[in-house]
Amino acid sequence: MFGDIMGMMGKIKETQQKVEETKKRLDTVLIDEQSNDGLLKVTLTANRQIKNISVDDSLLEDKEQLEDYLVMVMNKAVEKATAVNEAELAAVAKEGMPNIPGMDMLS
Repeated sequence: MFGDIMGMMGKIKETQQKVEETKKRLDTVLIDEQSNDGLLKVTLTANRQIKNISVDDSLLEDKEQLEDYLVMVMNKAVEKATAVNEAELAAVAKEGMPNIPGMDMLS
C-alpha cells in the first residue's frame, strides 16, 4: 500500500510538471479574432494575454462604435482562448491522474 501511495504521489508530481509545461506552451498558441467586417482585429495567447489589437482608421471617428467593437471582439477572443486553454489543461490532467477508485471527477 505504501508503494502505491508513493507511486501515486510521483504520478501527481509528474502531472503537475506537465501542466506547467502546457501553460508555458499555451503562451505561444495565438488566437485571432476579428469583427465581422474586419475593422477590428485582436490576437491573444491561449493563456488570455493580449498580443495585438488592430483598429481600422474608420473606427477612430466614432468612440462609442469602437468601444462596442472592442467589447464584442475581445469577448469572442477570450471565449476561444479559454476553450483552448481548458481543453489542453484538462487533457494533461486527465492523462496524468492516478487511477484512484471513486475519484473519476475528470470524466
